[in-house]
Parts: sequence; C-alpha cells; structure tokens
Amino acid sequence: MIRKLNQLFDLVKKHKKKHLIVSCANEKHTIKAVSKAVEKGLIKATLIGNKDIINEICKNEKIDINTFCIVHEPVLVDALYKSINLVNEKSGDILMKGLVSSDSYLHAILNKKSGLLSPKAILTHIAVFEHPYYHKLLFCSDAAIIPKPDLKQKIILTNYVIEMAHKLGIKKPKIALISATEKVIISMEDNTNCAIITKMAERGQLKNAFVDGPLAIDVALDKKIAKIKKLVSSVAGDADGIIFPNIEAGNVFYKTSTILGNAEFAGVVIGANIPCVFASRGDSTLTKLYSIALGALMAT
Repeated sequence: MIRKLNQLFDLVKKHKKKHLIVSCANEKHTIKAVSKAVEKGLIKATLIGNKDIINEICKNEKIDINTFCIVHEPVLVDALYKSINLVNEKSGDILMKGLVSSDSYLHAILNKKSGLLSPKAILTHIAVFEHPYYHKLLFCSDAAIIPKPDLKQKIILTNYVIEMAHKLGIKKPKIALISATEKVIISMEDNTNCAIITKMAERGQLKNAFVDGPLAIDVALDKKIAKIKKLVSSVAGDADGIIFPNIEAGNVFYKTSTILGNAEFAGVVIGANIPCVFASRGDSTLTKLYSIALGALMAT
C-alpha cells in the first residue's frame, strides 16, 4: 500500500516497460512529463504531432529529441486518429492526450469503427489525489465523463475503483458511495442506488472491498464527524475511494481540491482497451508525470 504519488514510480518499475503513444504532442508540459517518465525508466514513448514544434520545444527545454520516437503529423485531427490506429495495431499500451480538446480525444476513443472501446464497455475517469489534509491517497470517480451514472454504471465505476486500488497495493479498499446524506431516502434515486450497491457488497457481489453508502462527504472522510453522528460503518472516516452521484459533484470536488486544497493528483480514463491518460492542457508537468505512471501501472 502506497501513501504518496511518487511511490507509483517504484511500483511501475516492477513490471515490464510499457509503450506510451502521445496524441498531438505539440505541448511543452506534455513533452517534459513524457521525457521525465522515459528518464525514470517507466515507459517507452512515441510522440505524434508536428515534428518542427516538438523539436523546438525539446531544444528550448534542453530535452534530447532522441528520447522519443517521433511520428510527424502536423494536422491535429490526423495525429489523433493516427495515434488511435497505432494502439489498435498493438504498437502501444497507453494513450495520452496532448494538445487536443477533451471532446475530440474522447470522441476518437469512443468511435464505433476505429475507437478503443469494446461493445457494451463503459468509459470512466478515475483520479487519485494526494491531499495535504487527508491521511492517505484518495481515489475519486467520475469527474469528467459520465454525467449521471445509473445503477448499472455506478456498479461498474465502483468495481473500476476497487481494481485500481488493488493495483496500488490496497488489498481491501474502503469505498464510499457519496450522497447528500447518509440516510436512505426513497425519493432520491441515486441515494437508494447507493444502498443497493452496499447490500450487493455485503453479499459478496463486489469482491475484496468494503463498500458503504449512501454517505455524505463529511462522514466519508472525517472520523470525528462519523463518531458525532453515531454512524457504524467500516468505511466512514477512512475511505480509500469515493464515488460521486454526478459529474457536477465530482468536478467541483476535483477542482476545489487542486485550486484551494493544494492537492496533487494523477488521472486516467479506464474502460477502453488500454488506459488513456486524460490530463488537462492546463495541468502541470508533475500531474502529467504521475498520470503517466498511473496509466503504466493500470496497463500491467
């Protein structure tokens, strides 16, 4: 079990080195993060994009251009689909978004003819936060893709988070299903879905995890508040993972944690045939490096 995101590096090095394909790689922080990942021995990398721009960035940042394999494709949309094709040809184990919009990136992954999604698979985003005000890493989903997960989708999201926690060495993670209240209220559909999933977990239908919900966010993350409310729970106050009721709740938590809470994080999209690094164009080099490491670990 690891408690810091930089411990991801040692975990990744225990496995065979994976190949990262970077789509539309004409962006400084992306190239710097990929360069650091290669230097640390985490991955091999292919950059697809405008070779002249990539060369200029590498020169300005004092990065050895020979660190990567570079495929010249100056047109962004063509670079995006060329990267998808390379993955489909088994030439890459992880995909990463560079200087391309989130919508275009997801559209290419979801494309029914040439994308990376198997029939009936569900794509979701998971972020792992290292928060200065929380005592361990915190897995969060979904803040970027599914607007309002239904019962079936929420079960799949929960299993994805459990799987990722296992990869990071947590043998039996504690998963909190977040709602506005820990009381089961029949008129709140998502609230009752949380209760259904909790009962499924109790009966062994979700393996190797403690799952509880509905739980309010304060109860899920603060032992003192859980004690004050006299809530008996294997998860309350000590959650490893939290599943949000909708994308608005997840996105607000995500951005508030980073902007006001000074949290660092790694994030990947899973559910496709390979892990897809989904860092924002505004994310730091360090965030992108952690996300590459997390993607490499999920590819093992």
